[in-house]
Amino acid sequence: MASEARRLLRQELDAYNSPFEVEDGFRERMIDLLTYPNCFERSLLHAHFTASAWVVDEAFEQGLLLHHAKLDKWLQLGGHADGVEDLRLVAQKELEEESGLKLAKFYSKKIFDIDIHTIPERKGVPEHDHYDVRFLFVGDTSEPIQRNHESMDVAWKGFEAIPALCSGNDSILRMINKCETIRTKM
Repeated sequence: MASEARRLLRQELDAYNSPFEVEDGFRERMIDLLTYPNCFERSLLHAHFTASAWVVDEAFEQGLLLHHAKLDKWLQLGGHADGVEDLRLVAQKELEEESGLKLAKFYSKKIFDIDIHTIPERKGVPEHDHYDVRFLFVGDTSEPIQRNHESMDVAWKGFEAIPALCSGNDSILRMINKCETIRTKM
């Protein structure tokens, strides 16, 4: 029997609508992955759910990024569900663990973005896909940041600087585009 969190995620994915066509394919694949009982566990080796927090400042002009130590890339905050089926809780936990920020708030509890990306083989863990569900948070740029052992740096970056830092990461550029749309309506 599916948990309430799993049923809610299925409903949200069914209803998820994005102006970006690539997310339609991600959505269908995520719905398929939900049929696996252990889809929120790393033990599902080929693919599993992860959650991310896309954190922006109140003006929607900056994003909080971490320089991931293992991947040597600038990314949004996030991580494995490790059995937790409420991906909002996972995103919020990862935000706090990876940045030290306690005051960031959900902009909306709705899914902000979805992405599927491949993680390379490392230390005996085979190459696999992360089915990443992202939520939008608004943070205070004056709140002190504390990085953890998983990153080389955590910093606020202006949207105009992020494309150069995240070259080739279309999903981050897509999230910036979505934020710029929100900003024009503010």
